[in-house]
Amino acid sequence: MRGGTGGSAGSRARGGAAVRERLLLGPVLIAALLGALWFDEWLAGRATPSLLAGALGMTLPAGVLVLPVMLIAAVLAARELTAFFRSKSAGVSAWVMGVAPVFGLLAWAAGLAIGGAAGVALLPACGVVVLVLAMLEQAGRRNSEGALAATGGAVLSFAYLGLAFGFLLAIRAEHSAWVLLWVLLVAKSCDIGAYFTGKSMGRHKLIPWLSPGKTWEGLGGGVLMSAAVGAGGLAMLRAWAGVDTPPWWLGAACGGVFGLVGQAGDLAESMMKRDAGMKDSGSSLPGFGGMLDVLDSPIFVAPVAYGALAALRAGGWMGSV
Repeated sequence: MRGGTGGSAGSRARGGAAVRERLLLGPVLIAALLGALWFDEWLAGRATPSLLAGALGMTLPAGVLVLPVMLIAAVLAARELTAFFRSKSAGVSAWVMGVAPVFGLLAWAAGLAIGGAAGVALLPACGVVVLVLAMLEQAGRRNSEGALAATGGAVLSFAYLGLAFGFLLAIRAEHSAWVLLWVLLVAKSCDIGAYFTGKSMGRHKLIPWLSPGKTWEGLGGGVLMSAAVGAGGLAMLRAWAGVDTPPWWLGAACGGVFGLVGQAGDLAESMMKRDAGMKDSGSSLPGFGGMLDVLDSPIFVAPVAYGALAALRAGGWMGSV
């Protein structure tokens, strides 16, 4: 009995510590995000330093600060993805896994700047480069064993952390930095709502074989919170940032959809972690886990949000930059 009680008490203590760490680090991360996006908005359209004028044009493009932040986050997440593969004895190359999303994000940035068919062609072209690099790395080992895992891991890193994640860069290219902030806050608000609702009243397991801690009550609370943030965020964009936005009910609908999609992204990462035998993707962010644990929902939300914003703009509901 004492052993069971001690184990339960230890679990509660660890859970309480994780909550405290989230409450301490969460505001810091939000403040850093706000600062980075404010600075990016301030920089956009300003005169380009003469040394960079040839590459960036006469004025700084939107996303000039967002891109390097995303590159750093993607490389850190790729390290965690590499650990997933290596836990299954898959001999993936750390440097190829790390460079794969860099190719994807830089292809996004260059493609958005160039436009047209040439810009679109950059993405698949970079995908082919990543595939070839992975094969050459494997060939350099003079061993065909693990070639499928090595190339598959590189392509996953490119598609997951480069292409899907890169839709956030596309959103920034076409909209204010505050619209991008709205998308990110809606995506993460579902995680927050689901976490606290599940902790306080969760009873019915959502997918116990995949993520035992998630409940239907938590999912409902998370979606409601993301819908509320979706509606309230658009009102704030209209009032404070002067962005043309759709009515509140469309914001709530977008928020609910983004929340559901974000939870799918969370579950997709949970599937990879469970296969790797890991609880968290890493420990770089106390209380949150690793970089992938933070990015999992925005990565899935990004393509859907880009499409939703494009549809709203086409219908005359949403303003652009």
